[in-house]
Amino acid sequence: MLRSSQPLTGPNRKRCREDELLLGMVLDKGEQGFIIDTRSAQTAKQAQMTGGGTEPKSSYPQWRRLHQPLERGRPLQESFIKLVEACNTLTNMDRWLSRLESCRWLSHIKAALSTACLAAQCMDREEASVLVHGVEGTDTTLLVTALAQLILDPSCRTLTGFQGLLEREWIQAGHPFHLRCAHSASSHARLTQEAPLFLLFLDCVWQLSHQFPFSLEFSEHLLITLFDNAYASAYGIFLCNNEKERCLCKVKESTHSLWAWLNQPGEKRKYLNPLYSPNALVIWPSVEPQSIHLWQGLFFRWIRSSRHLDEAWGEIRRLAE
Repeated sequence: MLRSSQPLTGPNRKRCREDELLLGMVLDKGEQGFIIDTRSAQTAKQAQMTGGGTEPKSSYPQWRRLHQPLERGRPLQESFIKLVEACNTLTNMDRWLSRLESCRWLSHIKAALSTACLAAQCMDREEASVLVHGVEGTDTTLLVTALAQLILDPSCRTLTGFQGLLEREWIQAGHPFHLRCAHSASSHARLTQEAPLFLLFLDCVWQLSHQFPFSLEFSEHLLITLFDNAYASAYGIFLCNNEKERCLCKVKESTHSLWAWLNQPGEKRKYLNPLYSPNALVIWPSVEPQSIHLWQGLFFRWIRSSRHLDEAWGEIRRLAE
């Protein structure tokens, strides 16, 4: 699996021989690869007017381009805001269901999981190489590549492997946490570059844990902790927008590591799934409407007590040990 930003072909359809050669070297003679573009065909075409574009078939004959549009900016942020408002408003059943549908958050989850499944199927069933990109390659691109690895690779479903996945596919790959997570949905500020891509990823991971309760070594508590730290943290892991900024700000030298804290023996057990049973198989999530659920543990945690649920999980953990 490869990831990149969009090719800069522009309105004059410029070519980059080095890029064509690089992608050509990935495939053997006669092999076919798949390019999954997380923009619609229309959006990708419009990007040419501002210098962007797509890979033309004539220049990349062994690659087949598939468009799987995913929201990444203002529409996703507005969806998140509407969901939080709906979850914090007392209303009747019909109105609640209507508001939940209108925010379209569950539709974004379905789209993300569907695209990740497509990438995973190309690799697992077609045994083909896959290149994923959108615009900059630091938003929906990372969402798809990270989810596809969770689906395919059992090592990414362990606590240690999941931490490595986040480091590789989100932090080192340059997801702009400072811009995307500047405020929360409860803030009155509305920044143009804010968007809950990382939260969408965590929600998709929760959907996987909900559908495969024995296959992920870590628990919902870890996902909620990561969400909290992405927006407000005593650690430096989600600071800045990329690795260059973190180096300039000397983040590693000036802050503590969240991973070091979580991996302490006394803390680690809090984030483990007591029902975990290693599963070496690929896990294919269902994206049918009845299979996608609202993440109540996160979105309802301030209006519904989790004391009894916490006690139940504590008892399960005691029995598992």
